[in-house]
Amino acid sequence: MNGRPASTHVRTLELSDEAATQRLGSALARALPHSALVFLHGDLGAGKTTLARALLRALGHEGAVKSPTYTLVEPYEIGDRRVFHFDLYRLADPEELEAIGLRDYLDGDALCLIEWPERGTGMLPSADLEIALRAAGAGRRARLWANSERGETAVAAID
Repeated sequence: MNGRPASTHVRTLELSDEAATQRLGSALARALPHSALVFLHGDLGAGKTTLARALLRALGHEGAVKSPTYTLVEPYEIGDRRVFHFDLYRLADPEELEAIGLRDYLDGDALCLIEWPERGTGMLPSADLEIALRAAGAGRRARLWANSERGETAVAAID
């Protein structure tokens, strides 16, 4: 989405440190519905995986949370909830998403977190929620915008 909000429901948050990024992940875990598509934008080291890890922990995942940079996707079953964490950084061609069965992941009742969604342009549907993270002083700045009613509800619920 070129990092530009398509929705009028936009929030910008100053995240002073890693703990603040983790608190945002916890807030998202409470705010997001069981089924949603979330894009995580940002440069290397911007905090995308930290945010995803905090969200998964807040949902109750107790095991390791690794970046799916080489596997493209890591599945999680947390109670009655399914979460798929994608990292498209190493994707050579968006068509590769068809080979991994992207539609099956997105068509189910699951929360899908996608890092580097711009690498899947043309193959990915519009996200419910997009989050752009970037360095800001010693911390980070998070910009959240909604592209659907689900996304708007989540943005509005972030405290």
